[in-house]
Amino acid sequence: MTSLEPDDLHPDDLRPVDLSDDGPPILPDQTSDDTDLGWGGWREPDNDARLLEDRPPHW
Repeated sequence: MTSLEPDDLHPDDLRPVDLSDDGPPILPDQTSDDTDLGWGGWREPDNDARLLEDRPPHW
């Protein structure tokens, strides 16, 4: 095992690194250009509630 001499240390080696995950996400789950509105389309009313009500009873 070798020990590090003071000449071998760099300033980044002495800097504390906080590994906690308290900050905002690095990348969002969905970007603004990944939506209809981002491509210039208008958002239409959501049809999911009607489709869930109209599903067949065997589902």
